[in-house]
Formats: sequence, structure tokens, C-alpha cells
Amino acid sequence: MIYGLIGAAGLELGDFLFGLLTFIVLMLLVGKFAWKPVVGMMAARQDKITGDLDYADKSRAEAQDLLAKRQDELKNTQAEAVTIVNNAKANGEKQEKEIVAAAHEEASSIKSKAQQDIAQAKQDALNGARDQVADLSVTIASKIIGKSLKAEDQQALIDDYIKGLGD
Repeated sequence: MIYGLIGAAGLELGDFLFGLLTFIVLMLLVGKFAWKPVVGMMAARQDKITGDLDYADKSRAEAQDLLAKRQDELKNTQAEAVTIVNNAKANGEKQEKEIVAAAHEEASSIKSKAQQDIAQAKQDALNGARDQVADLSVTIASKIIGKSLKAEDQQALIDDYIKGLGD
């Protein structure tokens, strides 16, 4: 019986050694043909995920930089808009003053011209009245004197009469 136990135990030991040897061979085969590709695939996946995370961080940083630039540009644009509006207001006020000054100058010119026209019309009226008075005086004088006066005499009488009217 003891020998049977040893035989049975040996058989179990043989089975055990066969199983162990098969396990080791299988582990070597799996390690060579399956484990390395799986580990390589996992490493590649890890590299891809790391690259994607780095790309996402880089993209986020670029987006933040772009946002900062856009905000700066917006501030600059707003400042330029304020400057343009202020310049437009200043130009408008300047043009308004120029237009008002030109209108005042034109009004003064028109007033001065009107005064000159009035003075000229007055002078023309006086000259016309003087001519009529001279003609009338010559007619009256001719009738009174009964003779015709010479042109020089007529002019002298007219000038004396006009001087008398002016005083």
C-alpha cells in the first residue's frame, strides 16, 4: 500500500510537473506572441492618450491666448472708436464755427454792399434832381431874362443854386 501511495503520489507529481512545464511553455508562448503585442498596443494607446491630452492642453492654451488677443483688439477698437467719434465732434464743431464765421462775414459784406448801393442810389437821385433843377432853372431864368444863357453861365447858376440848397 505504501508503494501504491508513492506510485500514486509519483503519478500526481508527474502530472504536476507536466502541468507546470506546460504552464511555463504556455507562459513563454503567451509572453512572446500575445503579451508583447498587447503591451505594445497598450503603450501605443497610452502614448496616443498622452499626445491627445498634450494637444488638448496646447489647444486650450492657444485658445486662451487668442481670447486675450481678441479682448485686447476689442479694447483697442473701442478706444479707436472713441477717438474717431471725438475727432468727428471736434471737426464738426470746427466746421460749425467756420460756417458761422463765413455767414457773419457774408452778412457784413451784404450789409456793406447794401449801404454802398443806398449811397449810390442817393447820389444818383441827387444828381437827377440837380439835373432837373438845372433844366428848370434854365427855363425859368430864360423866361425871366428873356434870353438864352450860355452853357458856362448855366453851369455857374446851377452850381450856385445847388450850393444854396446844400446849406
